[in-house]
Amino acid sequence: MGRMSNPAPSPRSLAEALRARDDASLGALLRARPDLITPVPTDLTQLATRAGTRASVVRALERLDRFALQTAEALAVAGDPASYEELRGLMAGDADDPTVAGALPRALGTLREQALVWGEDDRLRLVRTARELLAPSPQHPSPTGLGPSVQEATAGMSPGRIQEIVGAAGLPSTHDSVSAVTALTALFTDRKRMTALLAGLPEDSLDVLRRLVWGPPYGQVTADPAPRLRRLLDLGLLLPTAPGTVVLPREVALHLRDGLAHRATEPLPPGVEPVATHRPQVVDATAAGQAYTAVATVEELLKDWDEGGPAVLRAGGLSVRDLKRTAVALDVPEPVAAFWVELAYAAGLIASDGEADERYAATPAYDEWLEQSAADRWAQLAEAWLPATRTPGLIAGRDNKDRTLSALGPGLDRSAAPEVRHRVLTLLAGLPEGTSPAAESVLARLRWERPQRREEDLRSRLAEWTLSEAELLGVTGRGALSGHGRALLGLPARQAPAAPAEDPKGPGDKLPVHHVTPVPEPLTPTEQAVATAAAARLLAPLLPEPLDHVLLQADLTAVAPGPLQRPLADVLDVLADVESKGGATVYRFTPGSVRRALDAGRSASDLHAFLTSHSRTPVPQPLAYLIDDVARKHGHLRVGAASSYVRCDDDAVLNEILADKRATGLGLRRLAPTVLAAQADPTALLDGLRQMGFAPAAESAEGDVLIARAHAHRTPPRTPPEPVPDGPPVPDTTLLSAAIRAVRAGDLASTAPRKESPSRPAGELPRTSSAETLATMQAAVLTNEALWIGYVNAEGSASQRVIAPIRVEGGFVTAYDHTADEVKTYPLHRITGVAELADD
Repeated sequence: MGRMSNPAPSPRSLAEALRARDDASLGALLRARPDLITPVPTDLTQLATRAGTRASVVRALERLDRFALQTAEALAVAGDPASYEELRGLMAGDADDPTVAGALPRALGTLREQALVWGEDDRLRLVRTARELLAPSPQHPSPTGLGPSVQEATAGMSPGRIQEIVGAAGLPSTHDSVSAVTALTALFTDRKRMTALLAGLPEDSLDVLRRLVWGPPYGQVTADPAPRLRRLLDLGLLLPTAPGTVVLPREVALHLRDGLAHRATEPLPPGVEPVATHRPQVVDATAAGQAYTAVATVEELLKDWDEGGPAVLRAGGLSVRDLKRTAVALDVPEPVAAFWVELAYAAGLIASDGEADERYAATPAYDEWLEQSAADRWAQLAEAWLPATRTPGLIAGRDNKDRTLSALGPGLDRSAAPEVRHRVLTLLAGLPEGTSPAAESVLARLRWERPQRREEDLRSRLAEWTLSEAELLGVTGRGALSGHGRALLGLPARQAPAAPAEDPKGPGDKLPVHHVTPVPEPLTPTEQAVATAAAARLLAPLLPEPLDHVLLQADLTAVAPGPLQRPLADVLDVLADVESKGGATVYRFTPGSVRRALDAGRSASDLHAFLTSHSRTPVPQPLAYLIDDVARKHGHLRVGAASSYVRCDDDAVLNEILADKRATGLGLRRLAPTVLAAQADPTALLDGLRQMGFAPAAESAEGDVLIARAHAHRTPPRTPPEPVPDGPPVPDTTLLSAAIRAVRAGDLASTAPRKESPSRPAGELPRTSSAETLATMQAAVLTNEALWIGYVNAEGSASQRVIAPIRVEGGFVTAYDHTADEVKTYPLHRITGVAELADD
């Protein structure tokens, strides 16, 4: 909707303007401002009233881009109503900037579409609430920097003083203040006469005007102003607003500004500047490598919490100490560890277990997630990340009550996060393939698109976090959107004729994108599921195949040259300790790690066979000796419950334990040559003996060796956290059609002409007796006339309807309901009254 030229009479109100719209135009309004149909208004008059409420107007203004907002600000300082030419003059200035003039119809169309402006081009009106919000006042200066008009500034001035100003300006005196103010306004808005008036001022007086021209327009004066100020006050170029305070009238400022309402009018968005271009294959490969790392990191996190993770703080969340420990375990900085923890929580893989001593643990969904392919596991993480409102970047900051925000704790939801995340990624998608942007240019673009947001700094930080999180997750590679990242957004793959050469310094011949492009709407859950599956299919061929072998080395290490198959990785995690990660993972075999495998039920022969079958190199002799040596000692000592005891067939070993000073805290005493009793419990006794260098094994009451296997701890089934919506959701097509139909039908019922009754005040629902209602209905069936009825539904909600009765019987009336546009049956006892429509 740009400039409209409808020969029909100009609407007298916003409701009339809405009534003249077609369904497509109403649908665009309700899509842009979904709060207007929450709940669905009864008619177009109520819709117009709701569209003018302060909360709704503020929300609509916050969603305007900078140029559309500047257009609204210009209308707020223009006449009411204003003509299109007046608005164009305020926006494009006396020079009539062609770029501004060309972009103005689009901005005005946006304001009209969102019901912030109504009326024809010769009578443009900004809705009253928007004018109150954007018009200049001493308490709320206008973003334009303009002050009040001459008429507003002289409202409290004495008639004599106004006549003095008119005389000093060289104008003939008038009989009243209104005509005097009109004459003064005409002088200040006449470019030729105003130029001549200013030409007669001394330079120091002009300097005062120049300091106020772009705002703020208010200044302080003493009781005896200097000559340069006295001259300006005499001519009305400065007007007093309060004792000691003067203001530059709006008309004077506009003349000095060459007619411009804003110092810098921004009709076009700033371009997203490219800084580097890479071959698409390089971008996709880099992103795929990071995607695999993301999956592996989340898996490692959950494996670390498999037997029960950190305790839940009393106020909810993870303690600083536990976050640090998690960061060390994952070998990443704490902010990155917080991101992985929150991502696993958003994906429904971890939650609190709800026990008395509440702890975080993996959910049953984690076991299902582990069974999927690496590409599908990544897709589930990415799909959870896109709409998440929990914001890991806020962790370690402070909330409004100066409390520290903790990972997995309350207070991390920011409803703007999904919108900013989606917009940043779509801006990346709009760049040439393989191009990474300058972060500051992305932030500048977002600031242009949403300049009125109350949390602008938060939006900038959300955008920065999106860029870094997308790289961590593998949605982007080297700063550019990957192929599977485009698919995740539901965008079609680009068909590039040829990949550009690698240019780490940036493509000098690329021009930034300045044009205004329509922002694609976020996908519905069904569409997102399809897009996620497509992204997983694109990613799968790029991920490395899991290996079934390692390389054993003589220094008691094993090198995994890539990701390992799950059974191999699980056994190796028990048999060895991870020494380093990267492109290849290095495992180290130690006596403790081998004993851990033996405790888990493996025998020495099992370990030899496992290493032989999964190593591309021969098993080194030092490793074989280590396994045999630990196995020979393993289980030689047996620990059971007395409180606890130690038994050994070799009494010399027991003598050695008793003689060791480190055994003092265990409270050992000899019961028999081969048995020692202890005051410590079996677990503490096992740990103490192992610290002394022995390899004891736990045994059951029957004397059998207990196999120590890790017991996975799972929470009850949990649902992932729900994102916090940023206002009412955008209605789908079905809801939108139903809402428009209901509003139009209600409007028809409320505006249908009807015969006036002296017993019924105008506008009230009809009230008739049951007998009169029945008689009127039966008469309408015979005459095929339409009636206006009041109706109360089963929930007690009253409404008005226009119906054409077809049949009346059994206490029900069957009629064509013009309000619902269908044939319906109504119980007569729910009809509060009936009235005939006017003949016209």
